[in-house]
Amino acid sequence: MLHYAVVFLVIALVAALLGFSGIAASAVGIAKVLFVVFLVLAVATFLFGLLKKN
Repeated sequence: MLHYAVVFLVIALVAALLGFSGIAASAVGIAKVLFVVFLVLAVATFLFGLLKKN
């Protein structure tokens, strides 16, 4: 999941450098959403791991 967020961020940076502002904005939006989903899943996995030990 984090891999896809980084890929979309790189696409956004390349598109911004080439002047494609619409594509860059879309890619940044997708990267933000994927990063938040990754963080939520990572925290949930960490918490379930702690609860499973007890």
